[in-house]
Amino acid sequence: MPKLAANLTMLFTEYPLLERFDRAAAAAFKGVELLFPYVEAPETVMNALTRNNLELVLFNLPAGDWAAGDRGMAAQPARREEFADGLKVAVEYASALRPRCVNCLAGKLAPDENALAVLAENVDLAAGALDQVGVTLTLEPVNTFDVPGFALPTTQSALDLIAAVDNTNVRLQYDIYHALRMDEDPFAYIEAHGGEISHIQIADVPGRHEPGTGNVDFAKLFSVIDDSGYDGWVSLEYVPEGATEDGFDHLRELGFLAV
Repeated sequence: MPKLAANLTMLFTEYPLLERFDRAAAAAFKGVELLFPYVEAPETVMNALTRNNLELVLFNLPAGDWAAGDRGMAAQPARREEFADGLKVAVEYASALRPRCVNCLAGKLAPDENALAVLAENVDLAAGALDQVGVTLTLEPVNTFDVPGFALPTTQSALDLIAAVDNTNVRLQYDIYHALRMDEDPFAYIEAHGGEISHIQIADVPGRHEPGTGNVDFAKLFSVIDDSGYDGWVSLEYVPEGATEDGFDHLRELGFLAV
């Protein structure tokens, strides 16, 4: 049975950030992830994890000005210094919080002939730095409907970059929502390559809401994940339609989340 984690940036937003850890534990989660932990000191986040016996499974490298539309900067040669500065902060947090993975959002591909080469160099730099503290770097494809111009829009584009970087500490983060938005078949991919993935995120499609609100067969999906050799966490990264605690019914009916 997959281990479910809650994304505390997108779930339990009815509550202040630190209270979300308590709410996740009360809802029977054992793992949590954050888009960005940097708004709190590492020791503050660790205290929230420890008091709830929670594991922090993933967070992202700093990704620029999120409110202004940034979704990473690794594919933008003019921002190499900003990327390196953000990486230093991420390594500090990873050293203290010990997540299983830190994710690199590539961001939009700059109109520069060197953009892909710089992306590969930045990924290699980040993978090496995180390897020093025992944390895996992941790369996440993001669909071009939600983020036009994203540098890694498909699973294959991310795999091609991973192969080009050729660093054993770079792995794939696989988001079911983004894959389906790009007309990929996540069932077939996970069945064939589950052992090559380091992190999975899920949301229903369309709408990016909780399981049970769209067209995804989650009973089949979790069965495929179980049979694939994947041994990591499956994080709920969706926008709740209503109160967060009211959105777990389908997962409980399927037996994947305790009552």
